[in-house]
Amino acid sequence: MESCSDSEYGSNVIDDPEFAAIIRSVEQAIDNGILPQRIYQGSSGSYFVKNKEGKTVGVFKPKDEEPYGHLNPKWTKWCHKVCCPCCFGRTCLVPNQGYLSEAGASLVDTKIGLNVVPKTKVVRLASDTFNYTPFDRAKARSKKFATERFPDSLGKHVKAGLPPKMGSFQLFVEGYKDAEYHIRRFESEPLPSATLHDFLIQFQKMVCLDYVIRNTDRGNDNWLINYEKTPEIDESVKIQGTEEGETGWDVVNSPKIYVAAIDNGLAFPYKHPDSWRAYPFYWAWLPYAKEPFKDEVIDLVLPKLSNMNFVQDLTDDLYHLFREDKGFDRSTFEKQLAVLRGQILNLSQALRDKKSALQLVQMPVVTVERKRFEGDDLHRNPDRSHSEAFTQSFQHRPPFFSWC
Repeated sequence: MESCSDSEYGSNVIDDPEFAAIIRSVEQAIDNGILPQRIYQGSSGSYFVKNKEGKTVGVFKPKDEEPYGHLNPKWTKWCHKVCCPCCFGRTCLVPNQGYLSEAGASLVDTKIGLNVVPKTKVVRLASDTFNYTPFDRAKARSKKFATERFPDSLGKHVKAGLPPKMGSFQLFVEGYKDAEYHIRRFESEPLPSATLHDFLIQFQKMVCLDYVIRNTDRGNDNWLINYEKTPEIDESVKIQGTEEGETGWDVVNSPKIYVAAIDNGLAFPYKHPDSWRAYPFYWAWLPYAKEPFKDEVIDLVLPKLSNMNFVQDLTDDLYHLFREDKGFDRSTFEKQLAVLRGQILNLSQALRDKKSALQLVQMPVVTVERKRFEGDDLHRNPDRSHSEAFTQSFQHRPPFFSWC
């Protein structure tokens, strides 16, 4: 096994002390031989990462092992690219930005205060279990041999070990199962009214997140539910203090329920889907999507999204995140922001009108582009307080398939 020196991780500068401590523990675990384990589900290289105590603490998704990355260890996407190139990839997304999409979703979640996305940040890690080219592995072995053979000369100047990989690191959540499992369970075991109310709030927060970032890959198998059901009450036994018609939930605490929106790597498109597939939000077909937005969700989200300064701060934060990518293109990023602003505009209107999630996705999609005024344009518009303006445009070209 090629070891990784502490200097390999020197670029992990994280402004969150708690998150930084977890990353340091992961680095120490890797150096001590507790290596990340590849997740065999899915279409990309992703890994369960453990701390020095051997406990799973996160999921790491390297940039170069994404579904269309050149080091993706899953052969299914390679076959897809070779056998069906006309349908390869999602034309509305920027290729190989999945790790930024994961971190961006967490940023939006934190900024709005939704708290449905496990904290996710961009980090650099190196491990023998990651997928490297034969050249990288041979180079690492050569460096290791050289530093061990000449510790007083080369050992002081050459970094041994495999090169760190940049990717998204999402904190691991325990006690959760696929939403599909619980949704089917709720059909036969309805939730108590108080728990159902809490679930709708959590569900609608996820709806807000998915809509703002325009998630193109949200099925019922990639968001999670943690349902802490309390012991059942024998209703045949009358509980002291209850009256006829009261339920046992009035006496004991209602079961707790939480939602975790994971797998956000296929979001932030630079245009609305207009080719073959529509990439719909599959939660829109659930009965919960027919419920109007709750007051708690409206009071949390609407004041922020209606504030232009807040939206500008949000886009600035996303810019600082996305520009770290080597392939960053400012004009493409502005198109991504145009889609995001349009989604925010629609969501704000839906919240004001107390629409449902289903009604939200039925609204005409819009983009809000920023136009900068320079030279003669600014001279012809002297009454403008800023040298930029925003223009709205609606999409007129629907995808060929609207149901997938």
